[in-house]
Amino acid sequence: MSDRLLPASELAERALAGASLAGDSSPGGGRIAIVEERFDAELRYANNTVTTNGFRRDRSVTIISFDARSDGVAAGVASGSGALDVADLIAAAEHDAAGGDVAEDAEDLVAGDGDPGFGDEPGTTSLSALNPVLESLSDVFGRAEAEGRVTAGFARHRVTTTYLASTTGLRKRFVMPEGRVELVGRSTDGTRSAWAGAGTNTFDDIDFGAIESKVRQGLSWAERKVELPAGRYETILPPEAVADLIIEVDWECSGREAEEGRNVFSSPGGGTRVGERLSPLAFELRGDPFDARFEDAPWLAAGASGADVSVFDNGMPVDRVTLIADGVLQRLRYHRAGARRSGTQFTPPVGNLVLELPGGEVSVDDLVSRTERGLLLTCLWYIRPVDPATLLLTGLTRDGVYLVEGGEVVGAVNNFRFNESPIDLLARATEAGRTQRALSREWGEWVGRTAMPALRVPDFNMSSVSPAT
Repeated sequence: MSDRLLPASELAERALAGASLAGDSSPGGGRIAIVEERFDAELRYANNTVTTNGFRRDRSVTIISFDARSDGVAAGVASGSGALDVADLIAAAEHDAAGGDVAEDAEDLVAGDGDPGFGDEPGTTSLSALNPVLESLSDVFGRAEAEGRVTAGFARHRVTTTYLASTTGLRKRFVMPEGRVELVGRSTDGTRSAWAGAGTNTFDDIDFGAIESKVRQGLSWAERKVELPAGRYETILPPEAVADLIIEVDWECSGREAEEGRNVFSSPGGGTRVGERLSPLAFELRGDPFDARFEDAPWLAAGASGADVSVFDNGMPVDRVTLIADGVLQRLRYHRAGARRSGTQFTPPVGNLVLELPGGEVSVDDLVSRTERGLLLTCLWYIRPVDPATLLLTGLTRDGVYLVEGGEVVGAVNNFRFNESPIDLLARATEAGRTQRALSREWGEWVGRTAMPALRVPDFNMSSVSPAT
C-alpha cells in the first residue's frame, strides 16, 4: 500500500516502526529516516514571450538500517520517490545491510530530543512567488522587440523541507527556500548574446530591471567585434564566473582523498596541504549554516556514505566551517570516523559557499576602470576536470567576453577555451572585489547558494580560440 499521502513526519515515524529503539546510541538494529518534501514553481520564457509555467510537488524518502555483527556494523540504504511503500523501503534497506560489508565509517548514532516543530507541515511555494519576475517581463519583452533582440530565460522558486528521524530519538525539521532567475538576450541575427542571473530566497530582493540592464549593456558592447588570438590575458572574472570555478574547489575538499594522494590538496611528501598558504591574499572560503543570506540546516542529513560524509553522522551539529582563512588551507572535509583516524576534527559539508577577501569593497566597474588592457568575462560553461592533482580545469567562455582598454569596455572579442586551476587562480589573483551573492551559470542548478567577489587575474590562460557563439 502506498504511503505517499501521509504527512511527512508521520511517514518518518512509520519508517522507524519495528526497529530497535536503542536506549543508547548503538547503531545495531537502529534505523534512520529522511523525508524531503519539495515544492517547485517554475516560469520559462523565450522569443520575447512567456512559454510555460508550472507547479510541482515531490517527495523523496531514504531509509537507513544498521546490522550489528561480531566484527562491526553494516549500513544499508534504500531510497524512493513518488508513490512508494515504506514497508518495501525498509525491507530493501535491511536486505542491503545484511548483504553489505562492515562499515569503515561506523560510529555511534547521534542521540537527541524531539523537535517540537517536527510534526509541522512542510514549507511551500506557489507561482505567486514569481510575480516580481512575471510583472517585469511585459516591459522587458516590449523593449526587446523595439531594440531588435530576443530574450529567453527561466525563473524557479523551490522550498525544500527536510525531516530527519532516528531510533535514538532524533526528530529534526528544516525548511530551505531557494530561487534563481536567468535572462539571456540575443541579437536577431544570432551574432551577439549576453547573460545575467541571480540567486535569491524569496524573489522580493530581485531587481529584474538591473538584470535586464546588464544584458542590454552586454549586447551594446558587442556591437563592436574584435578578434583576439589565444594567449594569457589580464582578466576580470565577475562573481558569477568566480562561482563557476570556486564550487569546484569546494567539491575537492575531501580529507581522505587528499591523504590518499588523489586530489589537489595532497602533499607531495604524503599527507595533506593543511597549513599551507594557497594565496598571498587573505582569502577566506567558508560555509555557514547561519549566514542570513542563505541559512542552511544546522545539522547533517546524509542519505549515503562517501569518502568524507557518513550516514552514521546524521543529526550531527553543523556550524560555520572555514576551509581557507588568511589565504591558508585550514581544514578538509572528514566524517567522524575519518577525523578520528586522522587525528583531526569532524568537518561536514555545508549547503552554502562564500569566498571573501576581508576589506575587498570594489565593484566590477571599479576593476574595469583600473584596467589598462584586459578582458572582462561574463560566465563559463562546459567545465571539465583535466588533472585532479592540480585541479586543472578546461571549459569555454560564454555569452560575452569583452575587451577593456584605458579603463573602458570597447567591444566584444571571440570566445575561448580556457585551461586553469582555481587553486592557481587564488595564488595569482592580484585584486578582489566585494563579496556578493552570485549565481554560477554552470553549477547553479545544483549549488545555487554562493557569494563571491570579482577577481583580477594578470595572466588567465585562454588556451585556444573557440568557435562557440
